[in-house]
Amino acid sequence: MEKEEPVTVHHLDKLKEKPDVHEARQKLNADAQESAELAHSLSISDAIRAYPMALFWCFAISMCIIMEGYDQILVPSLFAYPTFQKKYGEFVDYGSDGQPRYQLTAAWQAGLGNAAVVGAFAGTLINGYVVDIFGHRHVLQASLIAMIGSIFITFFSNTVSVLCVGQLIAGVPWGIFATVAPAYASECLPMKLRVYLTSWANMCFCIGQLIAAGVLRGLSGRTDEWGFRIPFALQWVWPVILIPLLYFAPNSPWHEVRKGRIQNAESNLRRLQKSSTGIDVSKTLAEIIHTNDFEQEMSVGTTYWDCFKGVERRRTEIACMAFVGQVLSGSNFAYNSSYFFEQLGLGTSTVYSLSIGGLALAFLGTLINWFFCMPYFGRRFLYISGMASMSIVLVTIGILNVWRSRTSVIYAQAGLAMFWNLLFDMTVGQLGWAIPAEIGSTRLRQKTICLARVSYYLVNIVAGVLQPYFMNPSAWNLRGYTGFFWGATGFFVFVWAYFRLPESKDRTYEELDMLFSMKVNARKFKQTDVNLYSGGERETAAK
Repeated sequence: MEKEEPVTVHHLDKLKEKPDVHEARQKLNADAQESAELAHSLSISDAIRAYPMALFWCFAISMCIIMEGYDQILVPSLFAYPTFQKKYGEFVDYGSDGQPRYQLTAAWQAGLGNAAVVGAFAGTLINGYVVDIFGHRHVLQASLIAMIGSIFITFFSNTVSVLCVGQLIAGVPWGIFATVAPAYASECLPMKLRVYLTSWANMCFCIGQLIAAGVLRGLSGRTDEWGFRIPFALQWVWPVILIPLLYFAPNSPWHEVRKGRIQNAESNLRRLQKSSTGIDVSKTLAEIIHTNDFEQEMSVGTTYWDCFKGVERRRTEIACMAFVGQVLSGSNFAYNSSYFFEQLGLGTSTVYSLSIGGLALAFLGTLINWFFCMPYFGRRFLYISGMASMSIVLVTIGILNVWRSRTSVIYAQAGLAMFWNLLFDMTVGQLGWAIPAEIGSTRLRQKTICLARVSYYLVNIVAGVLQPYFMNPSAWNLRGYTGFFWGATGFFVFVWAYFRLPESKDRTYEELDMLFSMKVNARKFKQTDVNLYSGGERETAAK
């Protein structure tokens, strides 16, 4: 008996003028339902076996983010680097050893810390348009080529102003990298795996920051300019590796469906899925088309303005706040802690050793999250509990600052900052990437992620301006008391998340569409049943 071929929109186009188009539509719905049921029943190990190439390409594309993570910690860490201070800073006084001491002013610290953020802000907004036109692969390759040129400016800069311009220009491709990777992962992987590879972006940040800390620790003994120019030059390594590799990456099948290129979508799915595992590519494609059709019925557009219309406004708010929470949890204070450690009175070698230790804990936190948290706990629980825990740690650092003259207290504050790194990457650090990548509608996913990341950059710019003034001895010189401020902002996000953050674990994109369209309360998302196919109608019913 001949095997019955699943029906897709490609088939429907051929049947538009035929009387059995309704039957074809019912077949499409049946295939989509079967694919959705399989998505729920698929175990993580089965999903890994079924999507090996999708995992590979998601890992490869996310590797671009290593460069942003590398630079994100590189420049702030150089503020405590003696040769960098001498090159770009101003004379302050003579140290106890009789040697002159230099410091960058708080204004230039803020300027250098935010230059790349401003550039990334522009790159993120641009990305929302260009990816929709050209697709993820072409945009990434163009950005990597631009990255190669921008590094020349930072490497050869002789003044702090030129260095600032170089950071500004380099930020544009970084903004693109940071928003392409989670969107690509969310569209190429099954439901059981999407949270791991959307949050893998955070792991790439950890890897980049760990590499930067190790490089700086290894070069901290140099007394010439190569001590900070070599770290800049190492940024050329990644584009050389990734440009030829990404040439072969498939485009997202969701992107192809939105563009009406159904055959291309099916071809890309076959490159991402392993057919020998029993997963029918045509039925996966039917689910993508079914979801896209539903969103079109809901009048979901594809522009930035559409992100602020109707139910999409709520989804955009959640995506933006989830990302902004990474900053308001105190990341500018505790995550980039080299300068904080220096202001505590620790030596350069100890500062960078502690920084490496903190980043190693961040890496460990990511693994704990993957293997012991996300498989068993929901996004909502982890985000809320993480935000509460980090706020308590930050306030404790502030309280301990009352006794900052004691050596034991100094190391206790440093230890708490490192512990904060562990908590951050077990919870908010990961989910700040994963939630925006899955909470928006599929037709607006890339733009929702871009808006969320833009919100992150805007808040990060403000935080990047404030943080040097909090810490700089020639400015407010608050040291550990800064923990009170960030503890308060973290508590604000905790309150928001309790009332507004819904649970998206184990939900297909179409189920999320339905829950949002029915305006289900955030605290009831987990307890609400969604039946998309009963009697041919989409409906929800609370348990």
